[in-house]
Amino acid sequence: MNIPPLPPTVPATPHAQAVSGELLKLLTPMEGLISTGQSAKAEVLSLKQAQQTFQLLLKVTLDSGRQTTVQATSSQPLLQGTHLAITQPSAANLAITVQQAVASSVATLTRIDTAQLPAGTLVQGKVLTSQVMPQVSGQPTVFRSMVSLLNTALSGSTLSIDSPQPLPVGTLLSARVQDAQTLTFVPLSSRQEQLAVTQQLVSQQSRQGSIDGLLKMLQNLPADQASSEVRAAVDKLLAGLPDVHQLSTPKGLAQALAGSGLFLEAKLLGGQNPTLAPDMKGDLLKLIAQLTPGLPANTNLNAIVAANTLAQAMPGFVRSALGMLVQVSAKPSPTTFPLPERLLQSAEGEDDLEHLLRLAAAAVARLQSHQLSSLEQTGMTSDGRLMSTWQLEIPMRNMQDIVPLQVKFQREDAPEQQQPKERHEERPPRQQLWRVELAFDMEPLGPLQVQAQLISGSLSSQLWAERPYTASLIESNLAALRQRLLDSGLNVGDIDCHLGTPPQGAQTRLEQRWVDETA
Repeated sequence: MNIPPLPPTVPATPHAQAVSGELLKLLTPMEGLISTGQSAKAEVLSLKQAQQTFQLLLKVTLDSGRQTTVQATSSQPLLQGTHLAITQPSAANLAITVQQAVASSVATLTRIDTAQLPAGTLVQGKVLTSQVMPQVSGQPTVFRSMVSLLNTALSGSTLSIDSPQPLPVGTLLSARVQDAQTLTFVPLSSRQEQLAVTQQLVSQQSRQGSIDGLLKMLQNLPADQASSEVRAAVDKLLAGLPDVHQLSTPKGLAQALAGSGLFLEAKLLGGQNPTLAPDMKGDLLKLIAQLTPGLPANTNLNAIVAANTLAQAMPGFVRSALGMLVQVSAKPSPTTFPLPERLLQSAEGEDDLEHLLRLAAAAVARLQSHQLSSLEQTGMTSDGRLMSTWQLEIPMRNMQDIVPLQVKFQREDAPEQQQPKERHEERPPRQQLWRVELAFDMEPLGPLQVQAQLISGSLSSQLWAERPYTASLIESNLAALRQRLLDSGLNVGDIDCHLGTPPQGAQTRLEQRWVDETA
């Protein structure tokens, strides 16, 4: 698809559409809206395409300062936020002149600045309008669309593009920049899902709250403040929490990972009954279902619960989210690990039941933040490696305390082209690189983070402790840890302990990948 070039006399910069003297037809004729010989200011509040016409909602400001809204139709699209000067030649019509496009979000780009978006950059957008252009004899039909950009430094801007096929209004598209005037379509399926995941992740993270705050309240919930159904749901949730001893065995760890809530949707899609084994997310949803009927009639928490539980099948939720995407004004913040602690305080006038429900909804949002982070970090890397990510959180018992253990597994598969070019049946299995990250805060050690990677039986690891005493204690036991790893049959590389927290950024991880150090 091509970006239509500007006329030679117009500078090649973002600009507002040149519309002057065009007529808008009022949906409801309004005689005397503007006095004869007078003009008024108007701003486009919304734009909606209907076949080959466009429905506008205008906010009109008269000379007296009085404001009113009117609905009109136009043969040309006028983007939201465009300022107009209008007169009224008849009761059913308005004559308009575009005054300005007040911000970059309503400017129409007619070329791509390759200094900001170099060739190869992926751009994603949502189609706002689509029109068939006048037919030129002997030339193929051209469809012109306005597309709202949803990513890159130009997020929020509108791009005018020409294509040989019509682009349905409201659909998402992905394309790569070829040059200042040309884009190339990218298959949509995975890109649409990635865009939906990223935007939903931002929403979920704004609602999430730490799980341990909910669990501590459940532990101390008075018996007379909960019905028997709520008490049963609470007891089931607390009984499913693993302890440190269970997590120290392979079987116990596998059970805890399976019950973390990360795989609830996969269980449902696979026809499994999630009630047969503890599942953190499933148990939280059951608790919410038991708490909701007991809400006061005037509570406003029903909306919170509905927003956080969403659909219970993640693939369906992702697909339905595609139809609900709205324009975003800023790039989402990158995914971080671990998720920071976030405690919700009781709101004024809120009783214990309402606060408990709000904590449960926030805990579901936190689990969904981990799930969405896993999806966001899964896919092909720029150099052809397949990256798979599983990020989750396991509340574990440590004596009387509940300690949230955050875990992230990442697997990288070697690029296909790096495999030996032999017959398929003689080709060895593709080499895999595993990374594991842990984060927890356990007394008396304090906050700890661990990063480890395993490739071809060789293990390397870095540990970070925020308390000097803990860092010193770990340092003095590294030799014993190394020996235990050697005894288990692993080749052990670097194992170090540091005071503080891991540096953030894409290049701070252990970078041993597909290089054979013994070659």
